Amino acid sequence: MVDLRRAAAIVGIYEHPARYAPDKSELQIQAESVIKALEDAGLSKKDVDGLFSSSMSVRMANLSLADYMDLYPKHLDDTSVGGASFEFHLGHAVSAIASGRIDVAVITYSTLPRSGGISIGTGGAARLGAPRLNPAPDSFEELYGLTTVGLYAMLAQRHMHLYGTTSEQLGEIAAATRSHAALNPQALYRDPITPQDVVNSRMISDPLHLLDCCVISDGGGAVVLASPEVARSCRNTPVWVLSQAEGVAHQGAGRRDLMNLAAAQTGGPAMAAAGVTHDDFDMAMIYDSFTITVLMTLEDLGFCKKGEGGQFVSGGRIRLGGELPINTDGGGLSSNHPGMRGLFLLLESTRQLRGQFEGTERQVPNCKLALVHGTGGTLAARHSGGTVVLARD
Repeated sequence: MVDLRRAAAIVGIYEHPARYAPDKSELQIQAESVIKALEDAGLSKKDVDGLFSSSMSVRMANLSLADYMDLYPKHLDDTSVGGASFEFHLGHAVSAIASGRIDVAVITYSTLPRSGGISIGTGGAARLGAPRLNPAPDSFEELYGLTTVGLYAMLAQRHMHLYGTTSEQLGEIAAATRSHAALNPQALYRDPITPQDVVNSRMISDPLHLLDCCVISDGGGAVVLASPEVARSCRNTPVWVLSQAEGVAHQGAGRRDLMNLAAAQTGGPAMAAAGVTHDDFDMAMIYDSFTITVLMTLEDLGFCKKGEGGQFVSGGRIRLGGELPINTDGGGLSSNHPGMRGLFLLLESTRQLRGQFEGTERQVPNCKLALVHGTGGTLAARHSGGTVVLARD
């Protein structure tokens, strides 16, 4: 295996403040984010020779964005595997940089579901009266009107049945991320909640309550990656990519164990390639479409044994000041979730590794190593998983 440790670094970031932006287009938010991220890096449009993007609604997203911004990249990648697309993009960009094909890559994303009135996760083709009559795997499930939240609820039910996981333990995750959101002025929801508040909130799909589910927001952002030579001359201290791994899980021709996620394929290889262990991490950014997503991902990444996730997330372990603070921006459960959230995991990890919040409660003390894991698709059906290890300079 080729050693790609420190073959590229994150040198610029920008998170668009939009949470509700009916006056803007997706391309406008992306362009604004790219320009600001390049400014953060001390670079300009002419330096960009790699463009990586994914969209839930714009056809040929990279071509549209290149035209919109008058960019002429040498390398394009619009890999679309749901919320983990951006962890995949990062790995692909590192490989392109390490091979000498490009020097500077931009990863960007934007979607506007909140201003568009799109209730992501609650749809279902059958309830719209138009099931897809084609041989795609989704067609066998959509016929019955399954929803995203319903599929995650079935995972939670199964986990509770097998391991005794409780709603209160899931509530610990939502309460922890809300406590972090309270420190983030851009977070959509900042009022404190307790695990009991989560349990007492309205049931959406048994056993998942309202506060077990991610928010629906507009949003976007951009990440700039550069070769070591370029990174050393950039405006900010580089954050180095140590490794990346990607995988998928699906129904396995009917033989799928729903308790095993793609994270089980990616966590070990990513840590081995980076030369680190679980105990080395100072923080983690774990995709949080629902509370059960976080709990099961932590198990399959190996931070605890299968079935011990409920105990692991309890007692303050995943809060700032705990052993493994997660989603320190408030996550998808409280800060923002514009359809696909993997990009924002990279943004917050970079901020923490830069020490951007030094002197405040939001900063993870002496943060040197961060784990990022994005998921895309639906855990109970077919999904992607991307794990990234990032290190302070």
